[in-house]
Amino acid sequence: MKSFFLRAVSPVVLSLLAALLSLAVFHWLADEIMEGETLDFDEAARAFIHGFATPALTVVMRIFSNIGGIPSVVIASLIACMALLWKRRPTAASLVSGAVGGAAILIWALKLLFQRERPQPYLGISTPADFSFPSGHALMSFCFYGVLAGILVAGESSRPQRITIWAVAAIMAFGIGLSRIYLGVHYPSDVIGGYLAGLVWVLGVRLVALNFPDRQPTNHTVIR
Repeated sequence: MKSFFLRAVSPVVLSLLAALLSLAVFHWLADEIMEGETLDFDEAARAFIHGFATPALTVVMRIFSNIGGIPSVVIASLIACMALLWKRRPTAASLVSGAVGGAAILIWALKLLFQRERPQPYLGISTPADFSFPSGHALMSFCFYGVLAGILVAGESSRPQRITIWAVAAIMAFGIGLSRIYLGVHYPSDVIGGYLAGLVWVLGVRLVALNFPDRQPTNHTVIR
């Protein structure tokens, strides 16, 4: 009985602890940014990444940036939700929509709270109209690809396939965040903050998923 209880509660406890730790790190980073303590790091990292700029790499970074925009992620999440509903996985579809919808609200609230001004973009790009911290692209992509990968992995028995799913999700989230620094529309600390805030939200979604597991229909399911 004791071992069964530990197996049942451990994922919940670990997710909660990880969420609290991520929130604490995000709070520390936000304080450092507001005090101007990250500027030296931000400028050095921006210059280092921009030093790799080439026409071909700029095309790739622009593609990643466009993929990570809120309209693109919303469209991708709608497609994912429709596919999950077609597979008769309504709980999983709700998790995806909740992760993306909640991320959008979180982005709006945090940007309004911190009101950090944007850096000067590179490559003649216009400065976005909204605030800089945290990066909405990083936060949104982390939430979408993280939650979707978790759903896909849960239904996959092959270890190589699970590794591939997580690797693709990580590449997408990292590439999108990196593109925002490369293009100069965000400070590196904005992107790191976006990932941290996204991690907190994803772990919150995971806690919900642990309490409301999705049940896939089997061949023996009777549809009335």
